[in-house]
Amino acid sequence: MAKVGIVMGSDSDMPVMAKAADVLEKLGVEFEMTIISAHREPDVFFEYAKSAESKGWKVIIAGAGMAAHLPGMCAAIFPMPVIGIPMHTTSLGGRDSLYSIVQMPTGIPVATVAINGGANAGILAAKILATSDDALLARLKEYSANMKAEVEAKAEKLARVGYKEYSK
Repeated sequence: MAKVGIVMGSDSDMPVMAKAADVLEKLGVEFEMTIISAHREPDVFFEYAKSAESKGWKVIIAGAGMAAHLPGMCAAIFPMPVIGIPMHTTSLGGRDSLYSIVQMPTGIPVATVAINGGANAGILAAKILATSDDALLARLKEYSANMKAEVEAKAEKLARVGYKEYSK
């Protein structure tokens, strides 16, 4: 059964949202992903958010650009954590999305990651779930250890070949 719902307002958000899905998949967390426009199909959106708890979801990751209402509206309806991913926009570089998601009224929090921060949204969702899942916590620790090993390998290579050779 999926533990995380991933929703985006447009298929143009897919490259960013896929990063969240990739991380969850790598960590063995089941998810469902869909596209719903809160503005163009409000009835579909409301059903999605209202039914998320009964589907067994523990977290929703919602990505949105511009007015970015999708994460906040999910948080208004879904009683568990919502993680918002502000999308980069051509008009304001994603600051419009960021402000719309992070500036929620008291009582309706949305955890917000960086603009286009899909991977971090997936990691944060997994960390939330890991508070009650020891096996997932172990996989997260392994994920962190692997990241550390990758950095150490890069530093070792740089030390061996120098910056001129490394940058090729």
